[in-house]
Order: sequence, then C-alpha cells, then structure tokens
Amino acid sequence: MSKIIEFHHVMKEYDGEIVLKDINFEIEQGKFYTLLGPSGCGKTTILRLIAGFAETNNGDILFEGKRINNIPANKRRVNTVFQDYALFPHLNVFENVAFGLKLKKIPKKEIAQKVQDVLKMVQLSGFETREISEMSGGQRQRVAIARALANEPEVLLLDEPLSALDLKLRTDMQYELRELQKRLGITFIFVTHDQEEALAMSDEIFVLNKGEIVQSGSPVDIYDEPINRFVADFIGESNIVAGVMVADNQVKIGESVFECVDGGMRKNEPVEIVLRPEDLTITTSEKGKLKVRVDTQVFRGVHYEIICQDVQGNEWMVHSTKKAQEGSEVGLFFEPEDIHVMRFGESEEEFDARLESYEEE
Repeated sequence: MSKIIEFHHVMKEYDGEIVLKDINFEIEQGKFYTLLGPSGCGKTTILRLIAGFAETNNGDILFEGKRINNIPANKRRVNTVFQDYALFPHLNVFENVAFGLKLKKIPKKEIAQKVQDVLKMVQLSGFETREISEMSGGQRQRVAIARALANEPEVLLLDEPLSALDLKLRTDMQYELRELQKRLGITFIFVTHDQEEALAMSDEIFVLNKGEIVQSGSPVDIYDEPINRFVADFIGESNIVAGVMVADNQVKIGESVFECVDGGMRKNEPVEIVLRPEDLTITTSEKGKLKVRVDTQVFRGVHYEIICQDVQGNEWMVHSTKKAQEGSEVGLFFEPEDIHVMRFGESEEEFDARLESYEEE
C-alpha cells in the first residue's frame, strides 16, 4: 500500500515545553491506525498537526509525498471528528451534515444526494429532519462522522469520539467504526487512551509516552512483544518481574531457570520478565513451574482474578475460570512461548534489529 502521511523529525512545543520529540512515522493508505497513550503524551497534538490546527516547531509533514507544513487546514484532504462531536445544536441532522458542503458552494441537488449517501453509510437514513437534541450519544457520534465523510476526505481523524458513551454503546460503536472503515477503504487515524479499544479496532498502533513513540506495530505484536515495562503495563494486565538471561532461550527467575523463546542478549544480562495473567494456569505444587501461595481472589464475571506470591516475594496475577482457595499452596504452569523477556533501555529499532539477527542465526 502507498504512503499517505509521513512525519519526519517532527517536534512541537507549547510555551517552551516540548510535547513531541523527534516524531517519525508513516501512515499507509486504507488502514485503521490508533494513537494510544496516557493523557498528555502528545497523541492529540499529532492529530492537530495532521489536520492543520497546529504548526510544527521543527520537521516536515508529508501528504502523498508533498510537504504540507504551510497548507491551511481547510485545504487539507482530511476531516476531524472531535471528542464532543462539535455539532450545531440549532441545526437538524441534514443541516449539520450539509454544513461543509454549503460552504464549498456545491449545488443543492448534489448536496442532498451526498447527505443521503453518507447518512445511509452510518445507518441514519430517515433522520434528516431530526433535531440534534433528540438524538442519543451514539446517533450524534454518527452524525459527526457523516458530516466528516460528506467532504470525501482521504484521511479521517477521530479524537477520542467514543469517550462520552456508556460501555455497551461504546463497544457497539467500535464495531461500527471498524466496519465503516473497511467498507469505505479510507485511512482512519484514531486517538484513544483506552487499551482495549485500540486492540479491538486497529490495523496498527502507535504507543506514545511523554512525547515519543515508544513502540508501533499490530495489536498482536504489541500485546505479545511489549518492548519495555511501560508498554507491557499499559497494554493489558501484566506480571513483570526481575530476571537474568542465562543464555539464549534460558531465563532465570529467582533461583529457577526456565526455557523461553528469546535470545540475542548478553550472557547473564539482567532483564525484566513479562507473563500475562491469562497465560498462567493454576495446578498442583508438583506440576507447577512456580510454587506460590494464593493471597486473594476477586470474581470478574468471565474469570477469577487471583493474586499469588512466590517465595522471593514476587506477586503474580492469574486469570482463571476456576476458583482457588485463599491461603493454599499451588503451582503455576506456563509454556516457554508465554515468557517475554525485555531488555532495559532497548529502543524499538534495537529491538527489531536484535530480533532479526537472532532469527537469522
């Protein structure tokens, strides 16, 4: 697929505070991208730079290979759906969706057809005369999307548009947005701080922290192969403990050495170990690879969240469909591929190079 947006060494500061540090990435046409990170990490600033609502302090932004740093927002082939939808309360659905088209002085007949087409896309046919105040949160969100799509953007920017919805409606809208993107085939760039939302919707995720992209890749890659403690802790639940890389495919936790699938590190290098709660199985002390004591457990609906502790004092979270007995001694079983080893201070480029070199050997 062809590149539609590129950031080259982009830096942005506000009032002397750097909010984006040397950002570099490429966006391919027709994919669903998510900018994921905590509040203040810079994800919305990236969206504003793409839209033309803010200017870079350094670096270049390219659209289809052409520099657009100085192109005004209304001349860019992108549209934005804001967190609060930014709908006009005094206009009905038709008038809201048609607003941008009227500014472009498009003929009335063509406007009517475009509005009808985009309302059908977002499953709001027949709502043309409905007042905004009479609509639910999910319907308003779809009106905002329809208004953006009416301008036929090549890129749709979505700034946390689901954050104000209740849980069930939010989940429903995740599926609707993903299906809409697939059906239209245009590029979506979605901003959220919700990890589950990012994992469910994206082709590719950029994880940001403190103005930097710390890791990018598919949802599966980022979940299964987090590059550091921040990513592992931010993307889902994680057990993170100290370890030592004894040799390729061998890692030491406490006094025990376990088989793993990682390599390419120094012998006896201190590392951090990630084991996801759903990858741990409670069994007998004799069958388990780790011996632990069950401290507490909470029923979460689809599973029990069980907290255990080993003899070194490491705390382990387990997600299990079976109830455990608090205070009992049990074993934890896991496969070698369930262990993920993280090096201290390793960048994404170093991680990729090490992985490629190790796989070639």
